[in-house]
Amino acid sequence: MKKLLPVILLIMPVVLLAQAGSSSQPGNEEKNKVLVRRFYEEVWNKGNVDFADEVFADNYVRHDPRGGNPPAGAKGQKLIAQGFRKDCPDCQFIVDFMLAEGHKVAARWTIRGTHVPSGKKIDFVGVNIFRFADGKVVEIWNHRDDLGFGQQTGRVTMAPTAQQNPPKQ
Repeated sequence: MKKLLPVILLIMPVVLLAQAGSSSQPGNEEKNKVLVRRFYEEVWNKGNVDFADEVFADNYVRHDPRGGNPPAGAKGQKLIAQGFRKDCPDCQFIVDFMLAEGHKVAARWTIRGTHVPSGKKIDFVGVNIFRFADGKVVEIWNHRDDLGFGQQTGRVTMAPTAQQNPPKQ
């Protein structure tokens, strides 16, 4: 044990320093949640898209079932927000709840507003999962109710169900 003690004493500061810069520390979970909440407020509710520079790493990766190929980093996020806000300038993101564990934050949100092209009110939900490194988002998974959004704006119509259109006998 006496032989290991000097080695442990040499290694311990390196380990502690490495952990200090990590966004996966328990203390950073709350900081990451605050940054995500500010992202929704600044970028989506206020239209301050430049705030995305403070949130996203230059090479962040976006996972979105909707597809598309926005540029990497804050630039891509700015284009996404600007495009949506153009069609829904009065949109309001309401954060329903957030969960954080390690270096990830999950946020479930509701968005409400007016879809200008259709003139219809919208109210739909989604979930974003953010992965942090060095205090910035390096990866995001985006899941939202595109079907509900499409139905509300008239872009998607559903076939009637058997109850709505029973078979003739």
